[in-house]
Amino acid sequence: MVEQSDRAPLLDWEEIPAGAPVPAPPPERGYVSRGANCRALGSTAPGTGWSTSPGGPGAFPSPSPSAAASGEADSAPVASAETVRVGPCWDAHSPVKGECRLSGWETGGPEKKPATSVPEWEEKDQIVAVFVVTFDTRSGNIVEWCLPQDIDLDGVEFKSMASGSHRISSDFNYFRKGSYFGLACFANMPVESAQERGARMKSVGILSPSYTLLYKYMHFLENQVRHQLESPGHYTQLEAFYEDKKGVLPIENGAATSLQPIHWLPSINRCMHPEMKITHPAGCMSHFIKFFGEQIIVLWKFALLRKRILMFSPPPVGVVCYRVYGCCCLANVSLPGIGVSVPEFRPFFYINVADIEVLETEVSYVACTTEKIFEEKKGLYDVYVDNQNVRTHHENLQPLLRINGADRDKYRKLSEQRQMLLYSQEVDQDCSSSEEDLFILFFMEQNNRIFQILSEVSASQDKTLTEEHVRAMGLDPQGDRSFLMDLLEVYGIDVMLVIDNPCCP
Repeated sequence: MVEQSDRAPLLDWEEIPAGAPVPAPPPERGYVSRGANCRALGSTAPGTGWSTSPGGPGAFPSPSPSAAASGEADSAPVASAETVRVGPCWDAHSPVKGECRLSGWETGGPEKKPATSVPEWEEKDQIVAVFVVTFDTRSGNIVEWCLPQDIDLDGVEFKSMASGSHRISSDFNYFRKGSYFGLACFANMPVESAQERGARMKSVGILSPSYTLLYKYMHFLENQVRHQLESPGHYTQLEAFYEDKKGVLPIENGAATSLQPIHWLPSINRCMHPEMKITHPAGCMSHFIKFFGEQIIVLWKFALLRKRILMFSPPPVGVVCYRVYGCCCLANVSLPGIGVSVPEFRPFFYINVADIEVLETEVSYVACTTEKIFEEKKGLYDVYVDNQNVRTHHENLQPLLRINGADRDKYRKLSEQRQMLLYSQEVDQDCSSSEEDLFILFFMEQNNRIFQILSEVSASQDKTLTEEHVRAMGLDPQGDRSFLMDLLEVYGIDVMLVIDNPCCP
C-alpha cells in the first residue's frame, strides 16, 4: 500500500547552524564512512558521487551467472556497506571533507576560514548568476534584478516560479538553463495592496554549472526571498553573496565576465552525472520508495532503457524534483565500458512550456512539470508519470508496465534491506549507512549483475542467453522478455535470446 498524499514534509528544514559540531575527517585512501541518516534535517553533508566511468568505483564484485543462480548474489553487502568508495567526480565537486565553511554573508559575521586549504583541482563554488524574480500583475513573471547584469536569463522567470505557485505559500525547485543548473526558492506573502491584488510573490535563485553544490545555499535563498518580500528592492546581501561566490562565465570570444579565476573541470558533462547527490532532508529517498511502491521497479526498467520520463504533479514542485533525482539514481552502472554508446540519462528537473523546443531534440531525460498541457504532447515523452500512475502511449512499452513475480521479489528485498537498516539505526545506533546509499547500491547491484551476465554471454562462443541466465539476472524469463529484448537493442549487446514466448499462459 503506497502513500496517497502528494506532499511530504520536505520543506521546513535548515542548514547546519553556526557553532554546530564539525564532522571528523574521513579515513584515508579515498574512503569515507557514511553517517547520513544520523544527521538532523537540513544537514549539508556531501554526497557519494558514484562514477559510471571506467575509473569509477565498483561497490562489490558482480556475480557470475553460476554464482547468481546459486543465490550468492543475494548476499552481496548492499544494505550493510559501512564505507563508500569516493569517485573522481565527488572529489572534484564536493567541499573539503570534514569541513563546515561559513562565510560572512551566511552568518552575519566575519568569514570563518577553513582549517585546511582547498586543493587547486577541487572546485570551489561556481555561482555564475544570482537573480530575483517577481510576479507583476500587469506583465506576469519578470526578472526584476540580477548579477551579472548582462547574463542571458531568458525563461528563468518561469522556471524559478512554477505554474500554479500562487496557490501555495512557499516552494523551491531545481531546473536547467542551457548548460547550467539552477535552484530557486519561492514565497508568497499576503499584502494589503490593491495594486498587487493582495499578494506579493517572488523567487530568489542562483545558477551553477553543477547541481551538486546548490544545496549549500537553500537556507540562504529561503531567507533572501522572505527579505525581498518584506523589503523589496534591497539587494545588498545578494550583491555581497555574488561577489563572494561568483565564477568565470565563458563567452564566445574566450573572454570572461568575471576577473576572479576558477579552475574549470575538463568536461561540464561530468557535473551532470545523475548519481551525484542533490540536497534533501532526511527521508527524501524514504518518501520516494513509499510514494511509488512497486512502481519503482517499473521506473527502473524505463530508466535503464534510457526513456524520456516526464513526471506531472501540482505544486509544490520541490518534492517532485527529488523524485526526478530518485529516478536518475535507478540507472547507475559501475562496470567499465557499460553504457558508453547509449544516451546520457539527463536530469532536467522542473520544466515548463518554454522548454518544449529543447525537449524535442532530447532522446533521454527525466523531468517534472506542473503544467497539464504536456500530457497532450506525446511526442515529447515516452513515459508519463501522473503522481503515482505510470503509463506510456507506446504499444511496444506496454508490457513493461505489468508487475511480475521477479519485480515483486526485488521490491520485497529492497523493503527488507531498508527495514534492517532502519532497525540497526534505531536499536544499535548504527549510522554507518544511509537510506540513500542503500537505495543507490541496491539498484546498482541489480544493474551490474544484469550487464555482467550479458557481457559474459556475449564473450562466450555460442552467445546463447538461456532462461537460467535470465533468472540469474533477477528477471522473469517470460514477464521480462520484452524488457530484455529492448535492453539488448539499446545497449547493442550481441547475444542470442532463446527464451520462448508462449501465446497463452
